[in-house]
Amino acid sequence: MVELETSLSGVKLSNPIIPASGTFGFGYEFSEFYDINILGSISLKGTTKSPRFGNPTPRIAECYSGIINSVGLQNPGVEKVISEELPKLAKVYKKTVIANISGFSLDEYVYCAEKFDNAENVSILEINISCPNVHKGGMAFGTSPENAYAVTNAVKKAVKKPVYIKLSPNVTDIKKIASACEDGGADGLSLINTLMGMRIDLNKKKAVIANKAGGFSGPAVFPVALKMVFDVFETVKIPIIGMGGISSAEDVIEMMLAGATAVQVGAYNLINPYACKEIIENLPAVMEKYNIKNLKDIIGGAH
Repeated sequence: MVELETSLSGVKLSNPIIPASGTFGFGYEFSEFYDINILGSISLKGTTKSPRFGNPTPRIAECYSGIINSVGLQNPGVEKVISEELPKLAKVYKKTVIANISGFSLDEYVYCAEKFDNAENVSILEINISCPNVHKGGMAFGTSPENAYAVTNAVKKAVKKPVYIKLSPNVTDIKKIASACEDGGADGLSLINTLMGMRIDLNKKKAVIANKAGGFSGPAVFPVALKMVFDVFETVKIPIIGMGGISSAEDVIEMMLAGATAVQVGAYNLINPYACKEIIENLPAVMEKYNIKNLKDIIGGAH
């Protein structure tokens, strides 16, 4: 018998598998496919203070081993997410979730964080300072240690729930950003968000995506994500949620050996709606294959 449980800042998860923000809607949509209560948790669709329509279409470009998206944080705004989306999710999902928050100023981050801090079925606040698909927001806060520290510190002072900062790989040294977040009081880190990429339509001879470039994710980014989680684990003492190209139980174990306490599955949900379910079901057999009795015992085991 193997043990799949893990824990993030005192929040117990029955297993480490969490659908990543932006790839699983608000969660209840996937309850049509399977019982989503098997999931460790869910990272909600990225939420901003005001409603956002998002970027112009087309927003998606396929790649050889991944996908480029430029959705642009389309969401109904924090008030409606809390009053409408969370109650819908609570009807089909009995565990707590992770609220993913984006902003265009410190005040916006704090406003949304305070709102979710009072939401009953939210246990962790994931502060996205790494979105590459909006201008003058998101990644603007995640590419400098000073800005990363400022956001982390401002949010931590305003809330009681654990704060996890979602980091961008589009930086010179992700370890400096991670350390700044830890210094600012972060309870944990989520990494990585998408890399930057683009495709060009040969017939039209212009970018496929209306925004020209977008966030590149999928299996092709897994080695990059793994290396960054490995490096950050050696830099900070707070837990890490690892993500980036995870598509199998083997990937989960590899990411945890690099230093992740839990993982998020992103682009693979867009290819296969049963992705997270299948990974959870396959984990015990893969653990037995590699003589792993308890997932907690392998966190950072590759160091």
